[in-house]
Amino acid sequence: MATTQSTAAVAAPRSPYGRRKTTRGNYELYSWVFMRASGVVLVVLVFGHLFVNLMVGEGVSAIDFAFVGGKWSSPFWQVWDLLMLWLAMFHGTNGVRTIINDYAQRDSTRGVLKGLLYLAFAIVVVLGTLVIFTFDPCPANADPELLASFCTA
Repeated sequence: MATTQSTAAVAAPRSPYGRRKTTRGNYELYSWVFMRASGVVLVVLVFGHLFVNLMVGEGVSAIDFAFVGGKWSSPFWQVWDLLMLWLAMFHGTNGVRTIINDYAQRDSTRGVLKGLLYLAFAIVVVLGTLVIFTFDPCPANADPELLASFCTA
């Protein structure tokens, strides 16, 4: 009982993956290296953020509007939080881009998903950057009833 199966229908087990190459150069290598390096930097940024917010001073009970206002009055903490935001967004977007490339089978699906991903990335980065640099806990000409207790009306 011999079966007559065509050898052209089944690829050899050791043959390379036949998916169409969609990238040029060493982009994926640089992406891989970026993920490792940014992960290390993010660990330092996030744990520094958590240490200052939760361990220094009165802990979590001290985190309120005044705490954030005081923290963001310093350019150091603005840059720290900005780096954390940008690096986390680049890192996460690159990871999700890799997942889309791995699991989306059709080019049109891949294109739509990546377009939505990049749109979400742009919105979060732009809005987050604006919030960090334009945050004013005591805006001028505001109703004194609405201002925090540390603002001088």
